[in-house]
Amino acid sequence: MPSPGDPLRRLPSVSRLLNESGAPALIARHGRGALLRALRETIEDARAEVRRGADPDADPAAILARAGARLAGTSRFSPRRVLNATGILLHTNLGRAPLGAEAARAVLAAATGYTDLELDLATGERGSRGGHVEPLLRELSGAEAALAVNNNAGALLLALDTLARGREVVISRGELVEIGGTYRLPDIIERTGARLHEVGTTNRTHPRDYESAIGPDTALLLKVHRSNFRMEGYTRSVSESELAPVARRAGVPLVVDAGSGTFLDLRPWGLPAEPPVQAILRDGADLVMFSGDKLLGGPQAGIALGRRDLLDRMRRNPLARALRPDKMTLAALSETLRGLRDPEEARTRIPVLRMLALAPAELDRRARRLARLLRATLGPGFRVSVEDGASQLGGGAWALKPLPTRLVAVRSEGVPAHKVEERIRAADPPVLARLREGAVLLDPRTLEEADFPAVASAFRHDFR
Repeated sequence: MPSPGDPLRRLPSVSRLLNESGAPALIARHGRGALLRALRETIEDARAEVRRGADPDADPAAILARAGARLAGTSRFSPRRVLNATGILLHTNLGRAPLGAEAARAVLAAATGYTDLELDLATGERGSRGGHVEPLLRELSGAEAALAVNNNAGALLLALDTLARGREVVISRGELVEIGGTYRLPDIIERTGARLHEVGTTNRTHPRDYESAIGPDTALLLKVHRSNFRMEGYTRSVSESELAPVARRAGVPLVVDAGSGTFLDLRPWGLPAEPPVQAILRDGADLVMFSGDKLLGGPQAGIALGRRDLLDRMRRNPLARALRPDKMTLAALSETLRGLRDPEEARTRIPVLRMLALAPAELDRRARRLARLLRATLGPGFRVSVEDGASQLGGGAWALKPLPTRLVAVRSEGVPAHKVEERIRAADPPVLARLREGAVLLDPRTLEEADFPAVASAFRHDFR
């Protein structure tokens, strides 16, 4: 039992806290049960502080306020919207590609009502959920058939399980990639029951390496986009156009995991060359898979395009049902694909493409506007400047190829940059930035101008 002078005795009871003047408002907002749980947890936290030798504030109003803050934290939407000032367009930790306004409206309409997800409205009979996106995918790519699943890893899993279970998959050693979240390609291949047959060396693979590896047990040749890294120097890889004749002579399909696929030629916008999906198909690939939430600019999805016979087999695989996308994903993907029919329209409708296409003069104008807002917010003690910098596409595409941009740099002699970054990350909405050489760096490329005032507001703190 605590002694009379024990700090534990000073902590108020739950019933007393419920009689505080601020309790009724919290009950009205969050419910009595939720408030009771928050009060008990807050009191238990205070008891833990006492056991560690601290003397916590035992004022009932202060404890009730802490319980209210706890409730406010748990009642926010989750995942939360954040403001991305990192300059990484396809930031995996931040959900990759943001949806365009039209796609977002399509998601809202699908989410808040019933849809014709698997209904043919013309006949009143059962329809196919794939019918909402497959005609658009065929139109954009020229492929015989198309299939959408929940993500690109799922598309690869389904393809290998369908086409290579119990047989060999031939792949270059230089393409046995590992990407974020412990995704390792050899593990995926093993899970499908296929056997891995590595060819070439880490840095050099030739067509003859594939030719000598092909045997009676070969199911397919697999080519994989090198995600998040690049190899330079004494290297050699085999292109799809070189590999396709090898696959045809052997009578096996050439399967390509493109990672971040696009239907557009981005070079006219001054961007690095990224082969469009239709070009990979023209080069002889029998099946191409890629993500929907990277360069495509849509929702998380995996897309497979190519020969009808291969796609039909994948569609009949029982795994296809486990990997199918829901109505909201299909709504967003369908609207995104419609926006890609016209490249110039896509530049305005799809946020990732709009950010990629921003001209240097526009980036400079945005940076200077954001800098003015920050100077007015921060006042003396801080220096705000506009500097040259680089954005990154992210998401495994264009590894290490920077995109020139203009950055807003915030520095202070008295406040460490990491402290400033912590404060703006704790704001509502949180602001995500970069740190470099004692500066907090904000890239306007990945911010909407309408969010500039909220970014400036995040810096309204007493940083002492």
